[in-house]
Amino acid sequence: MREIAGRVGCSATAIYLYFRDKNDLFRALCATDFLALAEEMRHMEAIADPIERLRLLGMGYARFALSHPNHYRLMFMTPWPQIAADQLGIEQGNPEQDAYAQLAGMVAEAHAVGCFRADLTDPGLIAQTLWAGMHGVCALEITLGDDCWTDWRPFEARLGIMQETLMRSLLRTPGGG
Repeated sequence: MREIAGRVGCSATAIYLYFRDKNDLFRALCATDFLALAEEMRHMEAIADPIERLRLLGMGYARFALSHPNHYRLMFMTPWPQIAADQLGIEQGNPEQDAYAQLAGMVAEAHAVGCFRADLTDPGLIAQTLWAGMHGVCALEITLGDDCWTDWRPFEARLGIMQETLMRSLLRTPGGG
């Protein structure tokens, strides 16, 4: 807390006026970021085609990650204590506040209308697989995008081919529906 106070130009005592401890500060930062991510994703719900909606949701997720790399690291690449959604001030499962709920809901809708292969019966598993793929590409870009050991192709190309590969392997028909 002293280091944080030093960086923002106040005393540690001043920070304790607003936050009980480091975990309380952590919760506040994460809540703000999770709400911002959900807000960024929310307009995707208006897209009628369920597969196009999922594709654009993935692109929006990546855009958020790369536009806010430090926030993204804190949210998804930093081990943190178990924090219940109610401690974050976010209603878990509410798509207006929970970006994962948005993804899960969109996958469930696409699953209900038969977009995915018949042998894929668990929409939750599909949603987590899509999330893992998007996260992998974003995390590599954030942590190793400037790495001189790898001749990285453009991020958009890597993201696009990863997303297309995942979608083709999950969808009933390769083209989309």
